[in-house]
Amino acid sequence: MPLTVTPFDHAPAGIGFAAEITGLDVAQPLDDEARDAVVAALDEYAVVVIRGAPISEEAQVAFARRFGPLEANNGVLNTDIKRRISPDLVDVSNLDEDHALLGREDRRRLFNLGNRLWHTDSSFKRIAAKYSMLNAHTVPPEGGETQFCDMRAAWDALDPATRDTVRDLIAVHCIRTSRGLLGFDTFSDAERAALPPVRRPLVRVHPGSGRECLYLASHAGHVLGRPVAEGRLIIHDLMEHATQARFVFTHSWRLGDLLIWDNRCTMHRARPFDTARYKRDMRRATVLEDAALAAEVDDESAAA
Repeated sequence: MPLTVTPFDHAPAGIGFAAEITGLDVAQPLDDEARDAVVAALDEYAVVVIRGAPISEEAQVAFARRFGPLEANNGVLNTDIKRRISPDLVDVSNLDEDHALLGREDRRRLFNLGNRLWHTDSSFKRIAAKYSMLNAHTVPPEGGETQFCDMRAAWDALDPATRDTVRDLIAVHCIRTSRGLLGFDTFSDAERAALPPVRRPLVRVHPGSGRECLYLASHAGHVLGRPVAEGRLIIHDLMEHATQARFVFTHSWRLGDLLIWDNRCTMHRARPFDTARYKRDMRRATVLEDAALAAEVDDESAAA
């Protein structure tokens, strides 16, 4: 069966991103031709889904490595946390190491609530995420969708004056910024030291498509060279603009979905579900950006 790419016809008019790939068994070794076809689909649509049964962790890691090196440090909370899944993957779930639901006050559950904020994976790390590949092992019967916004279309829709204002600005990203919005501040000293704030441009050129796009996340806390309040308003206004309904696609999960997105030109967020009743077990492989694009550590913020 040949590999085909079909845009989602239920996406709101004008969104122009998100597609389904068929004819590809992700549990089998991926040849160069199929890999290049997936990359081409991501360059055009930014978000793709491949449906099927859940795959093994080994198969997911092997598939992801065909697209580049993977993140080595998977997970922000490392102090007294027992891993439930392979260290090559990120545990995006509401489950503990015994596969039981996390308690309401569990530190992992409170941290993971931050996934409901609009964000870009690993923008707060020196080498950010290129592709995220999330496989659904258990899905709740209702809720728990994932939403995406197209940062290329959002940039295209900005007025010329705003583009001129923000084009050369640099934002400071830090995991403590996003979690601080929800009142989560129980990072250990080791966790703080491992992830100092980093500097990233607010506007960049997406390598795959050559289009300019915004680069934002709830991890972005201020803008260099601007008073903190002014910088935060710039970030707030841009995020409000980028997450308008006309730029947003909502993915409703099916068991076994492998959802892949390009973090360089999208933001995403998880939607709520009843975490006290239902399990949601997702496992993410994270392909790194080119190491040459490593962010500069913001020494002033780190010292603060």
